[in-house]
Amino acid sequence: MRIGVVTFPGSNSDIDALNALAVAGVEPVTLWHESPDLSGVSAVILPGGFAYGDYIRAGVIARFSPVMRGVKDFAAAGGLVLGICNGFQVLAESGLVPGALLRNRSLRFASKIVAIKPERLDSPFTRAANGAPIHIPIAHGEGCYYADEATLDGLEASGRVLFRYVREDGCPALDPDDPANPNGSLRGIAGVCNEAGNVAGLMPHPERMSEEILGSDEGMQLIRSLVESAKEWEAAGRPAPRTKAEARA
Repeated sequence: MRIGVVTFPGSNSDIDALNALAVAGVEPVTLWHESPDLSGVSAVILPGGFAYGDYIRAGVIARFSPVMRGVKDFAAAGGLVLGICNGFQVLAESGLVPGALLRNRSLRFASKIVAIKPERLDSPFTRAANGAPIHIPIAHGEGCYYADEATLDGLEASGRVLFRYVREDGCPALDPDDPANPNGSLRGIAGVCNEAGNVAGLMPHPERMSEEILGSDEGMQLIRSLVESAKEWEAAGRPAPRTKAEARA
């Protein structure tokens, strides 16, 4: 199976993502930003970095790249898309996930190991996680997740908050001023998904802890979740996603 990783001008974690996919046992494919052709891949990762130098606002220029036309069509057809760090910002600017990523409350670039915890274990991006806090790095200046109260309430009610920053005891770091909340994200949100559940954005970097030689392989829980879900999607004939409302109908 082949999973694609988009390379924008300024991407710097695309190689890490390609390596993590190889460790997971699938064929990694580089997808160039100038082409909307996704080469028949079974899932897509938008990696971390500084797409187009993060000029104007992080992710706002990258959303106009030709590759994003292909990504949007792929997502609409049910394909799995994971945006990591800068990739999360691109997804938010493209309207593929709700909310926005603002400047860190500290106004400083944050680079350290943080703890996040899956809010649910039945999503395509968390199914291989064990439910315990996952320790992986962050590296961002604009990682503060923001949405209005109505959107936040809707995300909570529909189970679309996938990850939260947590303290070492596993308790959510809901307060923006909690030291365990590294960027001041509202309600401690570290990752969310779209309504259909097939597109997700995550601020910390699981691909940077994908094997023990890197110090830990805790991030592979999330990479393997994506891989297993992509295999299942292919085996089912690439079905289009259904929203919860459609499923109930």
